[in-house]
Amino acid sequence: MAPVMSPRAVLLFDIDGVIRDVGGSYRRAIVETVHHFSGHRPDAGAIDTLKSEGCWNNDWEASLELLRRSGHAPLPAFEALVEVFGSFYFGGDPEGDSALWQGFIGSEPLLVEAAFFAALTRANVAWGFVSGAEPPSCRYVLETRLGLDAPPLIAMGQAPDKPDPTGLLRLAAQLSGAEMDGSLDAAVDGASPPIAYLGDTVADVLTVQRARQQCPDARFLSLAVAPPHLHGPQALERRAAYEARLIEAGADVVLPSTQALEPEALLSWLSAPSR
Repeated sequence: MAPVMSPRAVLLFDIDGVIRDVGGSYRRAIVETVHHFSGHRPDAGAIDTLKSEGCWNNDWEASLELLRRSGHAPLPAFEALVEVFGSFYFGGDPEGDSALWQGFIGSEPLLVEAAFFAALTRANVAWGFVSGAEPPSCRYVLETRLGLDAPPLIAMGQAPDKPDPTGLLRLAAQLSGAEMDGSLDAAVDGASPPIAYLGDTVADVLTVQRARQQCPDARFLSLAVAPPHLHGPQALERRAAYEARLIEAGADVVLPSTQALEPEALLSWLSAPSR
């Protein structure tokens, strides 16, 4: 989607847990990678606890940390862990033909449809994606699965890992039409459209908090949603605890689902006085 001129707002999305359900793919790859090296499988609660700390957005590093906390020694070389993780997740060459992938990526339910983004465009809301997932994985879900045409995207390796706000600020500046001659905080300022970011982890919420610190004159909104594996009736208490951690970290609005985000509600929240 080409950036619109003078958008009413900029809405950026995380991908995993927000656009697609990765409970049976990325999270499963964490579990199977840990099992490959240690012989035990961490449960979903252990992964949630790790993610709630706000500094384990990278699933390779999260897998290694789970091995460390389990007391496994010696720890595998990072490159070896990445290779094993990719064999589970992609099941083929990440840079190759996605039709040949045999890994968990093929079992990811979508959480929104293309019409969701068309509604944002009609409301003159510019949108894009800031994700810690590998670029081929992001392109696969956005372009191949959702059919989006060259969606604005910053993925793994294209900006520092969240909660560093560089990727968010860079893409927000691009979509708002801001000049990029100076620093990012100069490009995203009080004259820029308000910026919202929707994520499913504490790291996503902290990314917005740090963007506010770096660009105090800009208007930011932190939107959050609990990941899909916490939305069943058997997980009500765990979901409530997870959402409480998101709010404690600074989320302004916790949504029941990504699909529930309506453009007019977004614009209303963005126009409300700052907290």
